[in-house]
Parts: sequence; C-alpha cells; structure tokens
Amino acid sequence: MRFKKIFAMLLTGIMTVSMPGAVFAASTEEQIADVQAQKEAAQAELAQQQSNMASLESKKQELESYLEELNAQYTDLTNSVSELGIQAAEKEEQLKTLNTQLEEAKATADKQYQDMKKRIVYMYENGSASMLELLLSSEDLAQFLNRAENIAQISQYDRDMLAKYKALQADIKAQEEQAEEEAQNINELLAEKSAKQQEVQALTASTNENIQSYIYQISASQDEISALNTQISNADSSIYSLLQAAEAEKAAQEAQVAQEAEAAAQSPSDGENYGTEESYDDYSESESDSNQDADDSSAYDDSYTESSDSSESSDSSSEGSSSSSQGTYLGTFTLTAYCNCAQCCGTAGNLTASGTVPTAGRTVAMAGVPFGTQLLINGNVYTVEDLGTPYGHVDIYFNSHSEALAFGLQSAEVYRLN
Repeated sequence: MRFKKIFAMLLTGIMTVSMPGAVFAASTEEQIADVQAQKEAAQAELAQQQSNMASLESKKQELESYLEELNAQYTDLTNSVSELGIQAAEKEEQLKTLNTQLEEAKATADKQYQDMKKRIVYMYENGSASMLELLLSSEDLAQFLNRAENIAQISQYDRDMLAKYKALQADIKAQEEQAEEEAQNINELLAEKSAKQQEVQALTASTNENIQSYIYQISASQDEISALNTQISNADSSIYSLLQAAEAEKAAQEAQVAQEAEAAAQSPSDGENYGTEESYDDYSESESDSNQDADDSSAYDDSYTESSDSSESSDSSSEGSSSSSQGTYLGTFTLTAYCNCAQCCGTAGNLTASGTVPTAGRTVAMAGVPFGTQLLINGNVYTVEDLGTPYGHVDIYFNSHSEALAFGLQSAEVYRLN
C-alpha cells in the first residue's frame, strides 16, 4: 500500500511535468505547419513566376528576331530608294538631252523644209522655161547632161533630207516618250519604296518599345523570384529553428522526467517513514507487523535498485556495442521528407545538387558532409546526394508528394558509415 502511494505520487509528478511539454510540442507543430504552408505557397508562386518569366523571355526573343528582320528590310529599302533616286536623276538628264535633240531636229527639218519651199516657189514662178533655157544654154552635150543631173539631184536631195529629218524627229520623239515612261515607272517605284521604308521604320520603333516592355516585365519577375527565394530560405530557417527548439524542449522534458523517476526510485524508505509518521500510533500498537512491512519494503527497494542498476548496465553495454558495429554515431537528428515536385523543389524533374537522379530509399539531403556520405537511419542506409537542409536535419527523398507528407516530422539516431 505504501509503495502504491509512492507510485501514485510519482505518476502525478510525471504528468504535471509532461503537460507543458505536450502543449509546447503541439504549439511548435502548429507553427511548423503554418510556416510550411507559407513555404509551399511561396514555392507555388515561385513556379508560376518562373513559368511567366520563361514565357516573357520566349516572347522577347521572338520580337528580337522579328526586329532583326525589320532592320534587314529597312536596310534593303534604304539601298533601293537610294538607287532609284540615282536612276530618276539619270532619266531626268536623259529627258533633257532628248528634248534638246528633238528641238534641234525640228529646227533642222523646218530649215530644210523652208529651203525646199523656196526652190519649189522659184521653179514654179520661173516655170519650166528657165530650166529649159539653162539646159539649152549649155555649150556642149556633156554640160547639158551635167546640168540636167544637177537639177534632178537637187530635187532628190531636198526630198531625201526632208525625209531624213522627219525620221530623225520621229526617232527622237519615240526615245523621249520611252524615257518619260521609264521616268514615271521609276518615280512610282521610288514612291512605293519610300512608303514601305516609312512603314518598316514605324514597325521597328513599335517593336523596340515592346521589347523594352518585356525587358521591364522580366526584370520585375526576377525581383519577385529573388524575393520568393528569400522567403523560402527564411521559411526553411524558421522551420529548422522551430525543430531545434522542439528537440531541445523534448530533451529537457525527458531529462527532467528521468531525474524525477531516479529520485523516486532512490527514496522508498522516505515514503515508508512518511507513512509510519502518519500512523505512528498503529506502529506502537503492532510493532511486529510494522517491522514485517519494513522488511518487505526494504527487500522490494533492494530488488528494485538491483534491477535498475542491472538494466542501466545492460543498456549502456548495448549502446556501446551498437555504436561500434553501426558506424560513427552522429546524434539524434530531425527527419523530414521531400519529393521532386514543384511544391518541394520550385520546379519539377530536377537532378540533385550532386548531379544524380534522386532515388527513393537512397537519396537524402543534408549540408555539412560531403556528397556520397552514407548514413544509417532506422536500419536503412541512405546516401547524401542533395542540399537544402543544414547539418543535423536530414531530408529524405520519396517518389510522391503524398508519401512525403505522410512521413511528416520525425527524429532518429543517425550513424555515419563511411
């Protein structure tokens, strides 16, 4: 009965000590869950921002390619306009020359025509008698024939020259018309090229403005991504601090409980005395019963102490054997889980920081040790292939986000095997 009373007092003390720790743990878990939710929201926003920035980069590159095409078109049009301007100037000079030649041909034809008219008038006014007198006044036949031939040649010359100048006039007129048509075509093409040049110039200006707009949006997205990365990093730090605080509080509570249990185990005689003092009169009346109870209690205390010492010795021996056979003992570490999705890593399908493909049952993340370090956790061997958590916090890779969430927050003893 007295031992049951002592045990009840000890149990009450343990419950009293343990309750604040439970409240603290629940509060810490709530804080961790809240920060984790904020981190996941930031990761989702980060993935969206990265997708938006990739889209903006793609559109900007398309516009830059289009701008290069516009610049090439503008250069070609500028060269065409310059060449057409030269051709138009040359045609203008050609038209001036042809116009001068045409005027000269007209003047020569008019003069030839006037000379021929004078000779015709002369011949008409003087009649055929003058021509006959000219022929008959010849001294001999040879002179007669020469004069007759000269008269015929003069008439033929007049006709030939008149026809020649008329043909020349017609040829110059045709050249002038052709030059005018070519000049008109050149001027129309020049106007068309100039209009196209202005259109391309306007498109170039608007494309440049659009590119600058995309550059501004990309810069804003980069700032947002940087802020989100900082927010995620701060969330990781907060989670780690909360986990450390929870571990520290848990260790303190366990130490306090152990001390209370050890104190209660080492002082059963005090409890007997306390009970004897409460029933001192009963002890006086039945000394033999009291002595028998004391002997029983003493025997129980001796048996409890020996059992406790034997258990502690066995545990110590077992722990020492485990450390030597399971590698180097690193301590009790915090365990969390992640997968290769956008919520956990920002973007899906990434390689690990060491360049390997993450594999469930093998890959873990932890800073402070080299890549390739093998860790023994809960009987499983893992390899450090990734970063993201500080030393003392092991992040275990799973194939799916649901498995990672189901794993939750744990702690375990960790051994280094290499």
